[in-house]
Amino acid sequence: VGSMPCMPARRELHTGRYNFLHRSWGPLEPFDDSMPQLLKDAGVHTHLVSDHYHYWEDGGCTYHQRYTTWECVRGQEGDNWQPLVGFSGPDSTRNVCGEARDNWVGQDFANRTAMPTPELQPQSRTFRSGLEFLRRNHDRDNWFLQIETFDPHEPFFTQPAYRRLYPEDYTGPRFDWPPYDHVTEPLSAAAHCRNQYGALLSMCDAYLGRLLDDMDAHDMWRDTMLIVATDHGFLLGEHGWWAKNRPPFYEELSHTPLFIWDPRTGCAGERRQSLVQTIDLAPTLLGCFGLSPTPDMQGHDLFDTVRLDVPVRQDALFGMFGAHICVTDGRYVYMRADRPDTPLYDYTLLPLHQRAMYAPEELQDLELAEPFSFTKGCRLLKIRMPKDFYPCMSVAVEENRDLLFDLQSDPGQVYPLDDPALEQRMLERMRRLMEENDAPAEQYRRVGLQKP
Repeated sequence: VGSMPCMPARRELHTGRYNFLHRSWGPLEPFDDSMPQLLKDAGVHTHLVSDHYHYWEDGGCTYHQRYTTWECVRGQEGDNWQPLVGFSGPDSTRNVCGEARDNWVGQDFANRTAMPTPELQPQSRTFRSGLEFLRRNHDRDNWFLQIETFDPHEPFFTQPAYRRLYPEDYTGPRFDWPPYDHVTEPLSAAAHCRNQYGALLSMCDAYLGRLLDDMDAHDMWRDTMLIVATDHGFLLGEHGWWAKNRPPFYEELSHTPLFIWDPRTGCAGERRQSLVQTIDLAPTLLGCFGLSPTPDMQGHDLFDTVRLDVPVRQDALFGMFGAHICVTDGRYVYMRADRPDTPLYDYTLLPLHQRAMYAPEELQDLELAEPFSFTKGCRLLKIRMPKDFYPCMSVAVEENRDLLFDLQSDPGQVYPLDDPALEQRMLERMRRLMEENDAPAEQYRRVGLQKP
C-alpha cells in the first residue's frame, strides 16, 4: 500500500502518487491526473462497475465520473439504499467507528432485507455486470474494465451456503461486524467472527472464479491483462486488534496481495520479490495501452518487473493521514508515530469529508497555501485538522509509539527492534521519500524530523 484507507488508496490508483501526507479521505482534486481519464482521452473505453458505496458519498464523488461509463450497485454496509421507515437492526450486532448520526447498523440491516439469496447481494450483482461487459466486448480492443467489489469488507454478511463451509457450534449473539478496537470478546465470539469473514471470502473466491472461467471461455488470456489487487488489509485478532486505522500498520494491513497476468510477458505461476505499490498500477495500465506516466506520477510501469523481476524502487513510503508515517525496504519496516502538540492540515480545493461537506465553522480560519510540485500551479486551501477528525483514529497513548521490525527474522512483527543505527537509516529513507513527495513542513515536525 501507499495511502490508506479506501478512498486515499483509490486516489493513488488514479494518480500514481502518494496522497496521505497532504489530504485526509477525500475526492480527486482538480489538479490530479486520473489514469481512467487519461485512457479515455486517448480513445480507450474505460468502464467501472462497483458496489463500493463510498464513491457516491461526498468524499468520493469525483472518481467514477472519470470513466467513460460506470455502473453503481447499491446496498453494501451502511449505504443509504432501502427506505424502510422506522426500521432498526438487531441490537445484538456490533457497531463500527463513525458518527452516531450515520446509523450504519440499522441501515445495513434494512439493506439485508433485500438480499435473501446470494444472487441479490451486491457482490454478485457487481460481478454479473462485469461479466456482462466481458461477454459483450471480449472480441473488441481498447477497453479497460474495473470490477470493484466492496467484499470482503465488514460487515461479513453472506448466505447459509457459504457459512456452512465453516461449521461451528457457536450460540452467542450475532457478531459479523467487528469494532475498530482491541479484541475483548470471548474466544468463541472472536472465532465465530473469523468464520463469518471466511464465509464471505469464500464467496469472493467463487465469483472471481467465474471471471477466470469467462476468460477461459472467450480465449482472453492471449491478449488481455488481468490485475487482481486490493486497497488494504484487515486485522482479525492479530496483534490483539480488530479492523484497521487505529492500530499500527502491521503487515496484515499494509502488505496486500497482487496478482498480474500480462500476456506480453508469457510469465505465469511465478513469484516476484521486487517491492511494488499501489502507485505503480496507474503507470502499468497506461503502459499497457502505450501511454507514458505523467510527470507528477511517482509509480512505475511494472512490465519488466512482471517479466524479469526488475526492481522499481529500493524503499516504499506508506501510512494514513494523521497517523503513523511508515517506510520499508522490503525487509525492515519502520513506523514513525505522531508527536504530541504538532499541527495537522488538510490541503485541498474540494473541502469535503467522507460523508459531508466541511461545515462553515471549519472554514473560518483557513489559510491559502502555496502550490505544491504536483498541483499544476494551484494554491490550496489549508485547513487545520483536529487530531480526532476521524473518530476511529483515536489511539491510546501506549499505541502511538515508534516501531521497527525485521520481517526476515520476525515476520509476525511480534518483537520490535531496539537498534538506533538501523532506525536512523530508516529515518533517512523516510525523509528522502517525503521530500520526493513534496510533503508539507508540518508533516516532518509531526514525526520529529527536520524538513530538508
